[in-house]
Amino acid sequence: MNFLRGVMGGPSAGPQPSGAETIQKLCDRVASSTLLDDRRDAVRALKSLSKKYRLEVGIQAMEHLIHVLQTDRSDSEIIGYALDTLYNVISNDLEEEEQDDSEEENLPKQVDNLGSQFTEIFIKQQENVTLLLTLVEEFDFHVRWPGVKLLTSLLKQQGPQVQQIILVSPMGVSRLMDLLADSREVIRNDGVLLLQQLTKSNAAIQKIVAFENAFERLLDIITEEGNSDGGIVVEDCLLLLQNLLKNNNSNQNFFKEGSYIQRMKPWFEVGDDNCGWSAQKVTNLHLMLQLVRVLVSPTNPPGATSSCQKAMFHCGLLQQLCTILMATGVPADILTETINTVSEVIRGCQMNQDYFASVNAPSNPPRPAIVVLLMSMVNERQPFVLRCAVLYCFQCFLYKNQKGQGEIVSTLLPSTIDGSSVSAGQLLCGGLFSTDSLSNWCAAVALAHALQENATLKEQLLRVQLATSIGNPPVSLLQQCTNILSQGDKIDRRGSKVQTRVGLLMLLCTWLSNCSIAVTHFLHNPANVPFLTGQIAENLGEEEQLVQGLCALLLGISIYYNDNSLENYRKEKLKQLIEKRIGRENFIEKLGFISKHELYSRAAQKPQPSFSSPDHMMFDHEFTKLVKELEGVISKAIYKSSEEDKKEEEVKKTLEQHDNIVTHYKKVIREQDQELEELKQRINTLTSQNEQLQATVTQQVSQIQQHKDQYNLLKVQLGKDTQHHNSHSDTFQMNGIQVEEVSKLKEELEEWKNKHELLQVQLREKDSMIEKLKSSQLEMGTTEQSSQTSKSGGLEHNSELQKELEMLRSQIQLQSAEISKLQMENQKLQVMNTAADPVSGGSGATAVNSSELEGRLQQEIRELKSEVKALSEEKESLKQHLDSSSSTVAILQDEKSKLQQEVAESKKEQDDLLVLLADQDQKLSALKIKLKDLGVPVEDEDDIESGDQADEDEDGDEEEQD
Repeated sequence: MNFLRGVMGGPSAGPQPSGAETIQKLCDRVASSTLLDDRRDAVRALKSLSKKYRLEVGIQAMEHLIHVLQTDRSDSEIIGYALDTLYNVISNDLEEEEQDDSEEENLPKQVDNLGSQFTEIFIKQQENVTLLLTLVEEFDFHVRWPGVKLLTSLLKQQGPQVQQIILVSPMGVSRLMDLLADSREVIRNDGVLLLQQLTKSNAAIQKIVAFENAFERLLDIITEEGNSDGGIVVEDCLLLLQNLLKNNNSNQNFFKEGSYIQRMKPWFEVGDDNCGWSAQKVTNLHLMLQLVRVLVSPTNPPGATSSCQKAMFHCGLLQQLCTILMATGVPADILTETINTVSEVIRGCQMNQDYFASVNAPSNPPRPAIVVLLMSMVNERQPFVLRCAVLYCFQCFLYKNQKGQGEIVSTLLPSTIDGSSVSAGQLLCGGLFSTDSLSNWCAAVALAHALQENATLKEQLLRVQLATSIGNPPVSLLQQCTNILSQGDKIDRRGSKVQTRVGLLMLLCTWLSNCSIAVTHFLHNPANVPFLTGQIAENLGEEEQLVQGLCALLLGISIYYNDNSLENYRKEKLKQLIEKRIGRENFIEKLGFISKHELYSRAAQKPQPSFSSPDHMMFDHEFTKLVKELEGVISKAIYKSSEEDKKEEEVKKTLEQHDNIVTHYKKVIREQDQELEELKQRINTLTSQNEQLQATVTQQVSQIQQHKDQYNLLKVQLGKDTQHHNSHSDTFQMNGIQVEEVSKLKEELEEWKNKHELLQVQLREKDSMIEKLKSSQLEMGTTEQSSQTSKSGGLEHNSELQKELEMLRSQIQLQSAEISKLQMENQKLQVMNTAADPVSGGSGATAVNSSELEGRLQQEIRELKSEVKALSEEKESLKQHLDSSSSTVAILQDEKSKLQQEVAESKKEQDDLLVLLADQDQKLSALKIKLKDLGVPVEDEDDIESGDQADEDEDGDEEEQD
């Protein structure tokens, strides 16, 4: 400590040491001191000097500080000081804050170089970055926070190199992702800044961060901080989300599949009172809108953009954006960015475009949002950026939207014009012919987009008639455009006069391209071709060269798409006119002015019209595609001879025929596809029905198989019976007796036997049931008098049942006797048949015996039939008796259950009485004891009972004597 007092400026008699010498002594102290406290104090001193003597501390102390980080990991305080010192040396933020305005201009550049050089020294050993990643994992605030700041500064100075080191280090990115989960807001917020620097322009790290659940954590932070009303933390999170999603198709798809688009909807919930927005809220909402645009940018793959657009519609995000679009009090820059965002959300998506067409502004009466936006576009008082945004929105609404194009053009047609309200077509025509050049250009480009790649609408637009002035006949829209174009500088306009002419020429080129009827209408005006040739032939300044190039393009389109229907303006004559008045080479040179222009190159880069000033607003993105397509074919068409033109026309005709055939076949294929879809649906239904039927068939087959098995078993059993019966069939036939009757009799006998056995079984069951009833009734004989009376009635009923059962038994015995008699007769018949067998082959004397035998057998058969009939009648009567007996048994069972309930109740009553009697006995015995104690004579119950018994005996003797 004494050393430090001298170093840090304590009282000393000698000269003060310089800063470099002090730093050198502190470095020696850090390197050589064995006590941790001394090293800690030295590092603290270096930290305090590092801001003022940044260069000296960086050169002399960096190696010692890194060594401290490696060796003194156990002491968080010295590690924190070392990390802070390195941060002060490497970071440029502190130097920039302390710079004065009076300092030299090149000082910031030197500062940047100094920080970059120290960073390069630090990361030369990759182990240093790995060590820093390990320290960032520490939970101690004094270690983690300076570690995060140091790593952020390293990424700012040498981003790609540090990114590569972190990428190859094990779990490097995952360690840093844990910072977002830190409960300390300072570390969490600086962790967001660190990840911002880490994810810049590195797709691999962006993917790792995204798959480490970064989207979920960042959206949670934004929600916790209050969405758009949050502070700068929300801004940092949104910037990090932009880094992760911009130009990264994998992360965009992951963001969409994770249903994170749905979580963006609450960001844009704006209230009715939109006054007094803070600057931070405007910034946050601006970044949120940009994030939406990142997901639906036209530069993304079409499939990914389309899926995001659909998701935004289904979750209500597009509806929320349209609400902001039509709200009042929204700041101008937010409104402009919202228009651009809605533009890209609906671009090329039919579902979203249809919804946008249905949006109405909250006015009285309600107007479509498109009309309200077009009013802003053609209003020269509106900001230039806002007008560009509306134009972009209109272009995106019409992009690949033939339905929307038709609706816009229909507002210009004579049959659909509604005078009660302003339509989109009227606004476009008003802007096209106003005195503001920017409105002319915007209206011309918007109308050109309504005709883009739609030949039908190009033909319909030829029907549009305009009333120029009172008393003059109406003029077609095409004629009016050419009139304004030819007047040129004669009309006094606000803004660039070239801009108006460029816009009209782009409209005419788009209108005439790929539409021969429009070319014919254009050439029908005799003043148009001389005006074009005159413009192209003149030698004008640089500004007019662009107009010359567009005039050359329009004349070339008139040649290329000419159907030679006008004799004076056939292709060959127009080429000769160019050759005489302009020259082919000069014409091609003027045509090339368009693609060589700087503004053309800017417009060709992206669909959104973004211009620094209105003067630079010359070309449209879609028009640049048209120029690129037509420039080459027009150059070839100019040099072609008449024979080549004829051949080309023939080729075109054949191509048109081929196209017609192709369209016809496409229509047929489309119809066949529909039929195929219907047939597929029918096949699906039939296959499902077939599967159900197959299941039922398999069930039925299994049932049939079971029936077959049962049938085979029965067949085998019947086969045995038939073999037994066939052994006697011959003898019966020889004696003239019918086999069928005998077999029937046998079957009936078998049935009677079975029935007899069943009756006996039933009788035994009834007997057992009656015995049970008797036993139960005998057990209940000890109950009270009331229950005995009811039981006696049951016994009488039971005796009646027994009598009926005796009668049934007697009848069954008679029936069994008859059955035994029949069996005896059957045996006699069999004996007679066997006896008749040897005699059947004898002489004529035996014939008489056989005839007598036959007569006896027939008589016995008749008797058996009558007996069987009688037995069947008896069987019916027995069945009736059995039914009555079963009913009586059921009644007895019911009565038995009732008796059992009554017995249980009587038992319960007896128990209650016994308890009462026991209580009374106890009371009596207690009273007797008290009486005895009092000296009152008391007789015992036994003496009383014996006396009563003697009295009864005496009374009995007297009666006997009497």
